[in-house]
Amino acid sequence: MSTLALAVRDSTTMLRRNLLHARRYPSLTLNLLLTPVMLLLLFVYIFGDTMSAGIGGGDRSDYIAYLVPGVLLMTIGSTTIGTAVSVSNDMTEGIIARFRTMAIHRGSVLIGHVIGSVLQAVISVVLVGLIALAMGFRSTDATALEWLAAFGVLAFFTLALTWIAVGMGMGSPNAEAASNSAMPLILLPLISSAFVPIDAMPGWFQPIAEYQPFTPAIETLRGLLLGTEIGHNGWLALGWCLALTVLGYRWSQAQFNRDPK
Repeated sequence: MSTLALAVRDSTTMLRRNLLHARRYPSLTLNLLLTPVMLLLLFVYIFGDTMSAGIGGGDRSDYIAYLVPGVLLMTIGSTTIGTAVSVSNDMTEGIIARFRTMAIHRGSVLIGHVIGSVLQAVISVVLVGLIALAMGFRSTDATALEWLAAFGVLAFFTLALTWIAVGMGMGSPNAEAASNSAMPLILLPLISSAFVPIDAMPGWFQPIAEYQPFTPAIETLRGLLLGTEIGHNGWLALGWCLALTVLGYRWSQAQFNRDPK
């Protein structure tokens, strides 16, 4: 069997294993999915009219259009915390050490985790998107090409955060530490342009919101779905995604290949 065929076979096996774990223990994914859903409900139905007036809109329908792109990316950050916890469990329970001794493609273990987590995150994004549609979100100005580009941004951002989460999970001593180390993936969207425009923030806080990976990704997704200006945010979002993917991949590989203590 060729190296490529071996890698595909073993990666498929590891993907099946991770999907079975997710199906048997869905509570972790559902609990993480609850955060963006609750924020969506809270900011639309409780603060919607006030927030819409603050951004120059007419009613809460204007604010839900502004809010949804950020919540979709927050959903990705929330669900990838489950990836960090899952990887950490594999590390602490010894299954990773066992896999190292088996005649399998070494990269298949991590690839299985990553692909499985990306699929779960995509499903979570679809579920939150459907809830947003039921609440009144509409994207009538987006063309088919813009919808395809928006899906590409979501998928690439998911891949990037998933590799970072895998690295966090492998470097954590237990599942609780992995969950805590991955908390910035939820906190960063809260200090981005997800809920209010950067111009509405205090001057000293604006650089914190602007120079982070979530803001350009949110602005790019918002521009694709709502027809607003993207400007340089598209290139920044792609740059952040590429940098985080490479960093997470190399970090995860280095920890997987190191000798166990």
